[in-house]
Order: sequence, then structure tokens, then C-alpha cells
Amino acid sequence: MAGEELSQITAGQFETVPHLLATSEALQIAFIIMTAGIIGIVAIYKRFSSWMATQRFYYERPHISKFLRSVMLPIIAIVLIAAINVHVQTNVLTEDPGRQAADGMLSASETFAKILNTFTIIVIGYAASQMIPIILTKRDRTIDEKGDFDAWFETRGFSDDDGDLFHKLYKWTPPKEAPEGMDAEEFRKLTGTEEGMAQLEQFRTTKGNPIGMYEKRVKNPLEEWKKSERAKYAKYYTDCTSGNNQSGIKLRPGMKVAEIYPIDLWREEKRLGGYESVVPSAHPPGYAAKKRHELPKSIKQLMPIGLFAATILGVLGWWGVDLFVVATATGGFSIGLGLALQETMKNYFAYLRIRKDSVFKEGDRIQLESGYNGLVHRITPLVTYVRDALHESVAVIPTSSLVESQIINYTKENQLVPATVKVGVSYLNDPKQVEAILTKVGRRAMSEIVDPKGKHLVRQYRCPYLDQNKPSCGCDKDLHVDVTQPVVRFQNFNDSSLDFALWVYVRNYGAQFKTTTEMRIMMYEEFKRYDIRIPWPIRTVYQGDEKREAEEIGALDKERDKVIDEYGTGTDGRGEGED
Repeated sequence: MAGEELSQITAGQFETVPHLLATSEALQIAFIIMTAGIIGIVAIYKRFSSWMATQRFYYERPHISKFLRSVMLPIIAIVLIAAINVHVQTNVLTEDPGRQAADGMLSASETFAKILNTFTIIVIGYAASQMIPIILTKRDRTIDEKGDFDAWFETRGFSDDDGDLFHKLYKWTPPKEAPEGMDAEEFRKLTGTEEGMAQLEQFRTTKGNPIGMYEKRVKNPLEEWKKSERAKYAKYYTDCTSGNNQSGIKLRPGMKVAEIYPIDLWREEKRLGGYESVVPSAHPPGYAAKKRHELPKSIKQLMPIGLFAATILGVLGWWGVDLFVVATATGGFSIGLGLALQETMKNYFAYLRIRKDSVFKEGDRIQLESGYNGLVHRITPLVTYVRDALHESVAVIPTSSLVESQIINYTKENQLVPATVKVGVSYLNDPKQVEAILTKVGRRAMSEIVDPKGKHLVRQYRCPYLDQNKPSCGCDKDLHVDVTQPVVRFQNFNDSSLDFALWVYVRNYGAQFKTTTEMRIMMYEEFKRYDIRIPWPIRTVYQGDEKREAEEIGALDKERDKVIDEYGTGTDGRGEGED
């Protein structure tokens, strides 16, 4: 009797899922199978994900691996739900047609089938929301990889290439006529030998422009370069897992604290390191993850949330829920939450703006409106840490205030920073001779001052290595501003000295400190060699033998005049590289 009463309940009268399941034993079995199946799917998915993270394929093809991990769970869930739905539609509904509800109302079985369809739609929406960021990220990585290839072409190969890869893919063809700054006879002789052709390939005109052109030796150099980079990564991975690294320990893939870079992070580390080879085990485990921990969610990462939310709203509308009521309730909650978190959200959106517009980034040298000058240590959605260059202090500033105030960024898109040394010399020295000697110091600085990797700190139109038939270190790359250096200026008649200034342009803010130190040492050496005297800053009555001092200084006039003839005075229009 109870069963007959229960069977008469219409779909519109069901209040809970248990009430719905109580109408049919077949529905109960289907629900149990679905629940057990979902639990089993989740368990299998976790084991599959853990297993895949330990495989080499996961590191060499991270996007495909993530795609497989993201779609496997939804596909299996859809298959399970679809099988149960077919069972309900073909067995339960056909076997018990009397359960059809009257007046257009859904029966118990039809309502259960609609619930299963809802689950299917939600799973499909979830799968789509997971695949979108993977596809967008893959597109971004492809763009980054093309940028790496352009950098490789610009530098004529990377230092970790296997042999001379660049010239295996490209052939250099010299111009038909002698370039500006080269004699026609010398040009003809150089084109007759392999060594001469190599020298011509590295040649730069007085404006810093290369000569000749490159022709492809293979059909698709980009693909060949990609194969070379993947081979480098394969060696890196093998060195990590075999113990052939700095620590001598076999690094394990799939660890919670990552010990091995996937290929995307490996490429990024190379990019940040000037495309030098990535050394296995050079950083502690988790280094890359920690460095990227504070990065904000990008639009492509937030997009899946919006897509999944839209799927849920669509399902609610399908079930007849008043979306206007949902929107009103959600809007009121959002307004209250926004007022409570006003400052937090203000800092967060300032954080997004700083990241998106690249106002500054970690490592940039900035000066705050208060005058504080330092290096950006870390940017978070709440505060930004700016560290003094000498490690004296750390300024903690609300991130939003950095967007609202004036900031001087010494690093962003700034390829020319002056490194200036001021000096005063004796009134007994000839100013033109002093200018010439300072010009010599500047020329020495341009060619001799290098960083630990041998790259010149001073920016110049033609890298000094080219004159030695060596590849450029990059000091002459992307220099689109017309500058003449070194610059020497006679600045002032001081109380006890003639004041001069010497400056050259270096490649970044930090390079000026080493450059000025080295220039002062060179200046001391040259002043000592040519007897250029730096007077004591005194104001006593001078009782020395000025005539004798003038004779002493004049003894080296001929040597100093030779410097004028060779280097000029710095103000006579003879620019960089001119003799």
C-alpha cells in the first residue's frame, strides 16, 4: 500500500533527492552505481596524475600532459553518467510507463534523467574551463619560443649550442661593394679567404649596422632550432636524474617540492639568465616555484572560473530558477564584501596593473617619491618590498601607493646610463692635454671594462671584440640613440683646480659603479704617466717655485701632445671609433 502511495507522487512534489530515489528501486541502484563510480574515478585520477608527474613525458611535453590530466577525469565521468542515463531511459522508463506524470509534469525517472543530464553539462563545462587556460598558455609559450629564436638569430647562436649551429642553418653572403668605412682593396682581399669572410660577417659600419645578408640552408630553420633546444633539455633532464650535476645527487621527478624544471620553466630560466646554459641542481629544490609564487592570476587563469560560473547559471536557468533573484542576492553580497575589502582590493588591482603594464618588476632599480632609492625585492598584492642596494634597509610600501605616486625607474627600457667621473687638475697643466688624456681613459674604459662573463659594460656602436675577429658580446646591440662617447667636458675654474668631467654610457644602472671605479684607476695611471697633477684643496699663500714646477710639467709636453694627436680632445668632433 505504501509503495502504491509513493508511486503516485508527482515530480513537482519531490522535495529532496531521497524522496526521489524512494520512488524506484532501479533509481536507487543507478544512484549507488554512479556514486561508487565517481569515487572510483577520483581515486584513479589521483593515482594517474601522481604517476604521470614522475614520467619524463610530463617534463618534456608539459602542455600535452596537462591536457591529458585535465580531460581524463571529465571524459570518464561523462561516460559513466551517459551509461547510467541510457540505462534509466531504456530500462526504467520503458519498463514502467505508468510512472509518467500527468499534466506535463516529469515523472521520477525523467527527473532523475534530467539530473544526470545536468551533471553531464556541468562536467563538460568543467572540462572546457580547464582546457582553455592550457590552450592559451601553449599559445603564449609558442610566442615566447619564437622570441627566443629571434634572440638566438640576433646573437648568431647561443653559447650552449652544439657546434656552430647558426651557420649550419644560415649562410652569410657579403655585399657586392665595400661597406662604409672600409677600403675597396681591403674588402676584396677579405672576400677571398674564409677568415676574411668571418671578419666581414662581424663587421659593423660607423653607425653600428651589420653588412651582408643571411640565406637559409634548410627549409625551416625554426624547427631545426627547436630540435636543438629540445636536445639540450633532454641532456639537462638526464643530468638531473643520473646525478651528473653540481650536487652529485640523483634528482627525482614528481616531487612535491620540484627538483627538476619542466621544459617551459627551463626555457624561462635560460631567458632570464641571458640564454646561458641552465646548470642542473644549481638552485635548491622549489626555487622556481617560490620565485613565481607571488605572481598574480592572469586573465586566462581567471577565465575558467567565469566560464564554469556561466555553466552553473545556465543549468540553474534550465531548472527554472529565477536568475534575477540569484543576481540580486549575489550583487548585494558583492557590494558588502567590496566595502569591507576596499583597501585590499585597491592594492590587488594596483598589483595587477603593475604586472600587466610592466611598470616595474623584481630586480628593477627605482626611486620613490620620498627619495628612497633601491631595488624592487618582491611585489605582492598587499605591499611591495624595495631593498636598499647596500642592504642597509628594506622599505615596505602599500602596492596601491606605488601606482598613485611618481616613481623613477632606472631600469625599464633604459639602455643608456651615464657613468661619470669628475676630477680637478692643476692650473699648470694644459687643458687640451688633459682633455686628450681623459679621452684616452674613456677609450680604454670602453674596451677594457667587462663583467665576469667578459661582456663590455659600456654601450658602443661597434663591439671591440669585432676588431679581434671575435663575436660581439652584445654591447652594440639595439642601440638606436645617436651618442658620441667618451664625453669630456671642461666644467669650471675652481679655487685651486681646473675641473673636468668624463663620462661614458653603460648598459644599466648598476654597471655605472664598477665602471666609475675602473675609470678612476685608469685615470690615476694615466695622470701619473703624463704628470697631470691633482692639486691639494688648500687656501694658504703659495710660496712654491712656480717656474720650477712649470719646467717639470713642461718636460712631458711632447708626450702629451702625442696623446692629443692620437685621441683628440673630446670636443673636437672626433667621435667613437674615429682616429
